[in-house]
Amino acid sequence: MVSPISPLPIFVLLLSTLSLKVSSLLLEESFVQCLNMNSDRTYPFHTTVYTPSEPSFKTLLDSLAMNLRCLAPSVPKPEFIFTPSQDSHVQASVICSKKLGIHLRVRSGGHDYEGLSYVSEIETPFIVIDLIKLRGINVDTKTNTAWVQSGATIGEVYYKIYEKSSILGYPAGLCTSLGVGGHITGGAYGTLMRKYGLGVDNVLDALIVDANGKILDRKAMGEELFWAIRGGGGGSFGVLVWWKIKLVPVPPTVTVFTVTKSLEQGATKILHRWQQVAPFVDENLFVRVIIQPAASVTNKTQRTITTSYNAVFLGEATTLIQVMKTSFPELGLTRKDCQETSWIKSVLYIAGFPSDTPPQVLLKGKPTFKNFFKAKSDFVREPIPETGLEGLWQRLLIEDIPLMIWTPYGGKMNEFSESDSPFPHRNGTLYKIQYLSIWQEGEKNVAKHVEWIRKLYNYMTPYVSKFPREAYVNYRDLDLGINTKNSTSYIEASSWGYRYFKGNFDKLVKIKTRVDPENVFRHEQSIPPLPI
Repeated sequence: MVSPISPLPIFVLLLSTLSLKVSSLLLEESFVQCLNMNSDRTYPFHTTVYTPSEPSFKTLLDSLAMNLRCLAPSVPKPEFIFTPSQDSHVQASVICSKKLGIHLRVRSGGHDYEGLSYVSEIETPFIVIDLIKLRGINVDTKTNTAWVQSGATIGEVYYKIYEKSSILGYPAGLCTSLGVGGHITGGAYGTLMRKYGLGVDNVLDALIVDANGKILDRKAMGEELFWAIRGGGGGSFGVLVWWKIKLVPVPPTVTVFTVTKSLEQGATKILHRWQQVAPFVDENLFVRVIIQPAASVTNKTQRTITTSYNAVFLGEATTLIQVMKTSFPELGLTRKDCQETSWIKSVLYIAGFPSDTPPQVLLKGKPTFKNFFKAKSDFVREPIPETGLEGLWQRLLIEDIPLMIWTPYGGKMNEFSESDSPFPHRNGTLYKIQYLSIWQEGEKNVAKHVEWIRKLYNYMTPYVSKFPREAYVNYRDLDLGINTKNSTSYIEASSWGYRYFKGNFDKLVKIKTRVDPENVFRHEQSIPPLPI
């Protein structure tokens, strides 16, 4: 005789679900009431809070997320998303999250590789403050400066500069949907870095909401905190609401090209030579390398490795051809390979848009790259020998959709010391490597792809920086270590802190201890305060 199923467990489950819904609603209601109490005037805050029971919640959560791995059903979701439309709303949200004792994450663009701006694996419940409505951009061509709100994308910034002047630019990201707030806090590199340095090297002022809910400009925050937010990573010191950036001159004509070489075309020797050229060539020339498998031209049933030299030159094609003939004749660049264009069009070119795409596409502000992926990074200080490259090819060929991007340093980057900003990867760095494993099976084969990239990373150990093995903070990698809910210790954080910031990590910890001793702004790899 089959025993009847007791209704008690089902009842308990339903009661538990109902209890969670009620507590979530109460939390939302308390938060809205608190916002009203801490704002200058009554505002319809209910229209700016999105809960999981609303269809628009998932749409908003998913809209800016770049890594689909961080949106999987098994990944924790926020209790609600708050979308402030004024700076004062951000202030109130910080005050209220403290009063209610609820953990907050802040999202500007959603590009965080591990989803730390909208996912909390170590602490629930949590809420997300999404800066999507804070997108103001005020360009002043008289002073060659601009004030930019954190929720704007870097593509929107480029477009607004272009609207005012075709011969001004800003040295920041290649991916145009990056949120300005988080992007600049980690460094911000792009095609102008060898000429003008990073985004953080061209910041003049900022407005930040601190742990007490106060808005501070550069003078009010002091030079130490201003130093920390320019390269110390997002989510540790406060909520950046505005950046004041310095615009830089760009010529009326720039030249772009992409030349691809496969193994059958001598890719190994050419790439070996690139390592000796790209960091030392004319600072007006930026030539990165995109490395990935492709079908072999000679045998379609087999895969080969292709290396695509993707470049922007601040000048005309005739000058570029001379530079390449002198410095890098091995690539065999011809005039037919070159396309003369404007700086704003070069932004679209590097971002992968078709050649007939109008600049207005930059105003869309949504990620064009949305995939399941795992990423890692390295910095290289000595050329990798050809034997090392050959071993690398073998490992890339066994993965489904691997991708590597090598970004040249040198030029202006060599003029900064390691401590000028928290971003320490300066003089002596030849190039940076970004490793990616991309997949389309959702959660099905995550372990397989993550294991592959970890093995590749281990293989590269002899060829990259050491003591510490450096990593780029804007390519977050939780394999390097994480803070835990009850213990954000200096010792544990050192495992990744020194990789991202080298000796600057200790100074960042001291500043964090002074400005946010209660650790209001925290996540899996936030800067820890020292115990008081």
